[in-house]
Formats: sequence, structure tokens, C-alpha cells
Amino acid sequence: MIRVGIVLILVVLCFRVFNPFLNLMLWALILGMTLFPLHQKLASKFGGNQGRAATVMVLAGLLLLGYPAVKLSSSLASQLTDIHHAYEAGTLALPEPNASVENWPVIGKNVYSAWQEAANNLPKFLADNKATIESVIKSGLAVAKSTAGGIGLFMAAFILAGIMMAFGHGGSGATLTIFSRIAGPEQGPKMHNLATMTTRSVAVGVLGVAVIQAVLMGLIFILIGVPAAGLLALIIMMLAIVQLPAMLVGIPVIIWVWNGGDAGATMNTFWTVVILVSGLADNVLKPLLLGRGVDAPMPVILIGALGGMISAGFIGLFIGAVVLAVGYQIFMQWVAEHEEELETMPVADDAAE
Repeated sequence: MIRVGIVLILVVLCFRVFNPFLNLMLWALILGMTLFPLHQKLASKFGGNQGRAATVMVLAGLLLLGYPAVKLSSSLASQLTDIHHAYEAGTLALPEPNASVENWPVIGKNVYSAWQEAANNLPKFLADNKATIESVIKSGLAVAKSTAGGIGLFMAAFILAGIMMAFGHGGSGATLTIFSRIAGPEQGPKMHNLATMTTRSVAVGVLGVAVIQAVLMGLIFILIGVPAAGLLALIIMMLAIVQLPAMLVGIPVIIWVWNGGDAGATMNTFWTVVILVSGLADNVLKPLLLGRGVDAPMPVILIGALGGMISAGFIGLFIGAVVLAVGYQIFMQWVAEHEEELETMPVADDAAE
């Protein structure tokens, strides 16, 4: 009992020390596992130099994510400062809304009316809607803070993922040893491979499908001339990640095409079909990508990802899928062992009965 108590105390203390870095390390591990095949292909171009390939990938990722994030943050900070100075000086004013705002899908008329009222008499509009504006500002600041923290966490995790990929072969061997020590030399490699492939499957089958569908529908909206096409594409990506249908955005756009567009019936029909096909594309992409290479059914992976996200947030997509896939495999192996026992049992003859 003393030994068990000491071990439990040590585990609790280790967890408390490691807990502040838990999300960072989990994201780094997920990114490293997902990008490792690409890292290996890149390393082959550098003569097998793992460190150089990881450095190139990290620098490319930071440039693609970090530079736009810094520019956007500095621009937003500058705009907020100018608005505050104008408000203090009493020179704050809004331009008249463009007539096209009224044709925005779903929210166009309400936005146009509120914008028009604010442009005509901004001080009165601010006084009449003070509580609502303060609530929106607080929500916006909270979202901005969360987004900035998420971007910072992702960038730090990407750097750590690069370090993990540089020592990927050694790390994979150590992880395989841990799995083998826990599950045994026969089941350990299977569990190790299942966890790895499930993580990659969720990254491609959930996040990859969401990005593909958002980009596809966003390009279609731009070609049609839908206002705020980029914002709608971002909303579609968020909906796809949480496994909600993209047609929640596609249907209002179809309504706008028929009511607010200036094309003929033939073109409207064509764009309607294109939006429907792209909005339902996830029904084809998910079976192809989600669960690919994983020794567990696709519904198990999907349910694990959804349940994990509901219970543990965005990172739960990966944790839930891995846990449910491993649990499914263990359960099915237990069932298979019972079937083997039944097959090897001697069958009593009629006389004995």
C-alpha cells in the first residue's frame, strides 16, 4: 500500500507539473504525427537530413500562418486606435451603406437598416443601442483574445512538432516500446499503428474535408458574385468541422441567386446545381478519407471525433477518435477470443447427452 500510495502521489505531482503544457504538447504531437509522412518525403529530397526537412517545414508554416496573423493584428490594432481617437474627438462618423448590402443573404435588410440609421445620426444610434454595442464589443474582444491565443498556441505547437519530426524515428521507436510494455509485444504494435493512423485519418477526413469544401464553395460564391464570399466560406469551414451541413449556408445563397441575382433562369439553375453538388460533397469525401487505413469502421471514427469534440473541445476531435478506435479494437479482440474458445471446446456426442 505504501508503494502504491507513493506511485499515485508521484503521478499526481507529475501531472500537475505537466498540465500547463498539456494542450501545447498534444497539438504538437498531433501535428507531428499528421505531417510526418510529408516530412519524410521532404527529407528524401535533402538526402535523408531529418533536421533540415523539419526546419524547412516549420519556417514555411510560420510564414504562411505567422506573417498574415501579425499583419492582421497590427492593422486591427491601428484601426481600433483611430476609431478611439475619433470617438474621443467627436469626429467619429460612418459612411452611407452601399445599396448592395441590402441584398446580402439572410441578414442584408437588417444590416442595411441599422447601418443607415447609424450613418444618419451616430451619437443617437450609440446612445439608443449602448447595451447591445457594449455586449458586442465584449464578445468581440473575447473572440479576438481567444483567436490570438489559439494562433499563438498553434505556432508554438508547430515549432515543437518540427522538433518531434526531426527526431521522429527515435520518438516512434520509444512510443512503440511504451505501447508494447502496456499492451504486450503482440498487441502493442497494433495499438501504436491504430493510434497513429486514426489521428492522421481525423486530420484528413475532418479538417481536410472542411477546408476542401470551404475553398470549393468560396470559389463558387466569388464566381457568382455573392457578397462577403470569404466570410461565408469561413462559416462553412466552421460548420464542416463541427459536422453540420454546409447547406445551412448554401440554401440562403441559392435563395439570393434566384431573388437578388441578375442572371437568367438557365444560369440560376446551373449555379443552384453547382452549389448543391459542392454543399453535399462531404458525403463523398468523408467515406473516402475518414477512416482510411484505420483498422476500425468509419462510423466509429466519426462518432469518436464528434463525441470527443463535444466533451473536450476542438482537440477532442483527435483524442475521442483515438480512444474510441482503441476501445473498439480491444472489445472486438475480446469477443474474438471468446469465439475461438467456443470453437475449441469439445462437442458432446448424442450418447453422452
